[in-house]
Amino acid sequence: MRLLVQRVQNANVKVENKVVGEIGKGFLVLCGITHSDTKQQADYLAKKVCNLRIFEDENEKLNLSLKEVNGELLIVSQFTLYGECGSGNRPSFSAAAKPEQANELYEYFMEKCREQKVKVEKGIFGADMKISLLNDGPVTLMLEK
Repeated sequence: MRLLVQRVQNANVKVENKVVGEIGKGFLVLCGITHSDTKQQADYLAKKVCNLRIFEDENEKLNLSLKEVNGELLIVSQFTLYGECGSGNRPSFSAAAKPEQANELYEYFMEKCREQKVKVEKGIFGADMKISLLNDGPVTLMLEK
């Protein structure tokens, strides 16, 4: 599982010009899933994301977690995180999980984040989505398990 985590002041995702998910302060998380990913990896990453200390404290140190700042998550499925560009100019997505497997683990991951007592918004799996965000910092991290 690969997560691209962006700290944002706000973000939303639209499908067919309708907002389907929207957050204020928090993380936009692009979530990629490969064939061998498991629920145990999703469990680990849900805890990691919700406890990741990348918000500034009163001393301007990255020391506060999403939960400590009452932050929110916007989680969007993103199979292109497993795009391979090693040969040629057209990426191969053969490392990305098949849609049925990926959607099941994507939904599971979001539920595990909700269990961490964090508000979770989402995109629509497999849809053509338009994402708007206001990066905060910017702070962007890649998490993988």
